[in-house]
Amino acid sequence: MSNVLTGYIGTYTKAESEGVYQFSLDVNEPFITEVNPVAKLDNPTYVTVSQDNNNLYATFKEGEEGGVVAFKIDQKTKQLTELNRLSQVGAPPCHVSVNRDRTMVVTANYHTKQIISYALNEDGSLKEVASINEHEGSGPHERQEKPHLHYAGFTPDEKYVVAIDLGSDEIWTYDVLEGGKLEKRNVFHAPAGSGPRHIVFAPNGQYAYTMTELTSEVLTLSYDEKTGEFKQIQAIKAIPPQHKTVNDGSAIHMTSDGRFVYVANRGHNSIALFEVDEDTHELKLIEWKSTEGDWPRDFVLSPCEKFVVASNQKSGTLTLFTRDEKTGQLELVQAGMIAPESVCVKFLNA
Repeated sequence: MSNVLTGYIGTYTKAESEGVYQFSLDVNEPFITEVNPVAKLDNPTYVTVSQDNNNLYATFKEGEEGGVVAFKIDQKTKQLTELNRLSQVGAPPCHVSVNRDRTMVVTANYHTKQIISYALNEDGSLKEVASINEHEGSGPHERQEKPHLHYAGFTPDEKYVVAIDLGSDEIWTYDVLEGGKLEKRNVFHAPAGSGPRHIVFAPNGQYAYTMTELTSEVLTLSYDEKTGEFKQIQAIKAIPPQHKTVNDGSAIHMTSDGRFVYVANRGHNSIALFEVDEDTHELKLIEWKSTEGDWPRDFVLSPCEKFVVASNQKSGTLTLFTRDEKTGQLELVQAGMIAPESVCVKFLNA
C-alpha cells in the first residue's frame, strides 16, 4: 500500500467551494495535505468511487436540472476527466452508488421523491436511464410532509437495491432486473418520525444498521438475503441524554471485521462509537468523539481502517483521527484542514 492515500470530497457550492475536491493523507506522518479542486461542478454533494478505482460518479446541479456526472480517474495523477453527464428536470440527487462490476449506478433524490437507476458503458460512462421510481407517503414529523429519499445502494450480494426514505420512514428493497431496471420488492417501516437516512451491512450480510436523522438513533436490523426483508432488533440513541438542542443524525459506517459501528451527529458535532455484540449483533455505546468542527455531514474510514476523516460542512473543515483497531476508539490527530462546504468524503479503494 502506498504511504499516501488519495481521497475525494463532495461539496455544496453555495459560497466558496468550486466543486469536487481531492486530498492526500500521508499515513506515515499522519497528516492531510493538498486539498485542491479537481472538477468544477455545481453542488456535487455526494461522490462515489468504483471498486476498480477507474471511475468517480458525482451528483450535480445545472440550471433547473440535476443528475449524475461520470469521471475517469487517472491512475497516476488521480485527476478527474469528465466522460459524460445525464440529468433530469428538478433538484439534483443527494446520494449516488455504483455496483462492483461497474454496470449500474443508482441515485436517491431528497426533493423529487425519485430513485433513478442508470446503465453504464464499458468505460464507466453513463449509457442511459434504466428506470425511475417515484415514492409516496409522509410521516408525523414536520420535515416529513412528503417522501425524502436519502440513500440508494446495493445489498452485499447486489441482488437488491436498498432505498431509504426519510420522509415516510420506509426502507425499500428493489429487485435488480436486466438492464439495470428496478422493481419494488419489500418495505420495512421504521419507527414513526425517526427519519431513516443511511444504512450499512454487516460482513455476514445478515444484519444491517441504519442511522436515523430525526431521532438520532441507530436501528439494528436483521436481513433476509433471500427475500430482501428487514426486521428491527434494537434502537439505540447516538447522542447523550443531556444534549437537548438540535441534532441531525448523518453518516454511518462499519469496520470490515464487523466489530464496530460509527455514526456522526450534526449538532452534537461528534462521532459515536458502538461495539457490536458477536452473538446478538446488538450495539453497545462506547464513546463520543468531537469532530472539532461544525456539522459533520460525513466521515470515512481509510482503506486500512487505521484512520478516520470527518467532513464538517458548516465550518468547512476536515478532521483526522487515528483508530485503535482493538478498542475501536478514535484519537484526534489533525483538525481545521480547510475543505469548503464539505459534505461527503471517499477514499480510493485499496
